[in-house]
Amino acid sequence: MLGLLEAMIDRIADALERAGNEVDGISREVFRKSHASATKKTRDLQSLIEQIGQKGDLLTTIRESLVSIGRLVAYHVALEGSAARKAAKESRQRVKLIQRDAASLGDHALFLSNKINFLLDATLGLINLEQNQIIKIFSVAAVVFLPPTLVASIYGMNFEIIPELHWRLGYPYALAAMAISALLPYLYFKRRGWL
Repeated sequence: MLGLLEAMIDRIADALERAGNEVDGISREVFRKSHASATKKTRDLQSLIEQIGQKGDLLTTIRESLVSIGRLVAYHVALEGSAARKAAKESRQRVKLIQRDAASLGDHALFLSNKINFLLDATLGLINLEQNQIIKIFSVAAVVFLPPTLVASIYGMNFEIIPELHWRLGYPYALAAMAISALLPYLYFKRRGWL
């Protein structure tokens, strides 16, 4: 039985090592600088979230296995202690080694789970930042085009008492007013660093 438990611990250690390498790869993907288009970047982040979820499920399964092994070894020690007070020294050392290995692998699996949670939070934060950038662009566009729309709506009214309608340069004056009223907010936002 101890040989089987040792083999299980070895396989779990290998699985944790592979999972750790894959989590490191995901981490590099999350924090890489790319100049891809917004839709491609969003698809990449969606793919990363799926990978993070898969690794989280794998780590949960590994941690459950380690807890089961720890309970099995504790039961074996209790059973062995009641059956024969003087178990072989080699057997006791193997049991202690299995317990230590299971505990240290459990700690490593917990570390990887925390890293997975951090990567998930970071990925969701990046998605949130992208969405904020898009909303910011729409907000700036709305503010930039609001004054020209106001000028156009005023001069588009069907009142004959608007003096600029009878001016020879009334139409160019209205166009210039619209252009200036769009340019001023744009320059203001550019100067403030919001664009």
